[in-house]
Amino acid sequence: MPSLHDFATWEPLLRLLRTAHTETLAAPGGNVAGSIGLGSWSVPVRQRRPRAGRALLVSDMQEEFDAIERVQNALVEAEAAHVAFTVEIPPSGKTSLHLFEPSPAADPGLGNVHPGALLLVEGALPEPWRRLPEAVPGARPAPSVDPALLERTLRERMPAAAGATAAEIAAAEARLGVALPEEVKVLYRVCRARWADRGDDHEAAQRVFEAVGFELGPLDDISIADRSCRPFRWEHAAMEAAVTEPDAAVQDLVGSPGWIVIGDTGGGDRVAVDLTPGPRGHVGQIIVLDHEKSVGAELFAESLTALVQDPERGRYSGRRRGGLPHVAWVNHASGRSIEAVAHPELEALRLGVRDGEPFSLSPVAGLPRLRTLSCHPGTLANPVEIAGLDGLEFLELAPEDWRVLLDAGAVPRSLSAAAVQAYGAHDPCAIVALANEILGLWDRPPIPESFVHGDLGPLA
Repeated sequence: MPSLHDFATWEPLLRLLRTAHTETLAAPGGNVAGSIGLGSWSVPVRQRRPRAGRALLVSDMQEEFDAIERVQNALVEAEAAHVAFTVEIPPSGKTSLHLFEPSPAADPGLGNVHPGALLLVEGALPEPWRRLPEAVPGARPAPSVDPALLERTLRERMPAAAGATAAEIAAAEARLGVALPEEVKVLYRVCRARWADRGDDHEAAQRVFEAVGFELGPLDDISIADRSCRPFRWEHAAMEAAVTEPDAAVQDLVGSPGWIVIGDTGGGDRVAVDLTPGPRGHVGQIIVLDHEKSVGAELFAESLTALVQDPERGRYSGRRRGGLPHVAWVNHASGRSIEAVAHPELEALRLGVRDGEPFSLSPVAGLPRLRTLSCHPGTLANPVEIAGLDGLEFLELAPEDWRVLLDAGAVPRSLSAAAVQAYGAHDPCAIVALANEILGLWDRPPIPESFVHGDLGPLA
């Protein structure tokens, strides 16, 4: 199998790119860039138009699929997850392909050749992902908890269901390392929810849903929704805040060792039993983890008994979004000034597109909890002011602002991660060089670069 550094691996794709960008590549210094991962790719190949009267078919894109698959096979052989590239193909056909390979200290970019977040401290997590549940003295099960009523109700609704044995429940507890609440044990004693138990009864799953109020997962599959269950990208996660209010029923967390997932809402949101409730919650309450959110969970019912008594209840309660004063956006649509959002509780600040003069960062200097700063190009009057923000753990800047900081020796040493915000037609080689310079300040592995040369022959 051709390797990632063999010209033959890339040749079919390079021919497609030359056809799609003949004029661009023929110009002096003209190049085309893209990126390919094992599950997706972003390459500027020209899409063929389908024949009149029908939709685009896979066969219309087969050349592209085959060319990409050839590179992906080489990635598998190289045990690499992705590769970015830029290529120059002058009219002579003498091709120079510049590859940017994976680094353990750099995430891949989202849909472009530029790198994503730079991991300056190995294993570092954004602040919300470090947050563990707090003890709530006096937390108790809800008054509605009634295991006997719960069992009677479930057996009436599911008389033919196969239940779990005491040994099977004990095995699940041993696997999880946590004692299951009595309500959960009752639930699985009535119905262990194995697909194999249903046989040819295609209505069984619907009956369980109607009896319980959600899609019950098999006892063998229940799991703990700790912070590892919610993957993140630094540039997104750093703008999140996890804040549990004094009147919250559910703690505002990414995950908890006390969130035991027992099912699904039917729409991809996980249903869990909460053993680490908020200040106004109950031990064993039922919560929902929204699959579109990275932080927090929503209260579904104060107990399994309450949920089963009202399985057709309305939508679960909403979670407060982490906005002001903890997270702030200053742009043409949100806050119009830094002074307006400067607050002792401010954790994350993003300066976006707006009209007006660039900002001074003096209003946020000295804020005790500010840990994230992301700045759109042209929004900073003096990037060196960042040196005074000594609590930053994540910093995202335009290339020109990074250049000012680097030249001034003013990059904050408190950073755990960073990102280069490179919009438009920035030279990928220059952005990777800048990223490697930043990584070098922390002695982190650089983004490897290599060249592949070959000849596609002159244009006909």
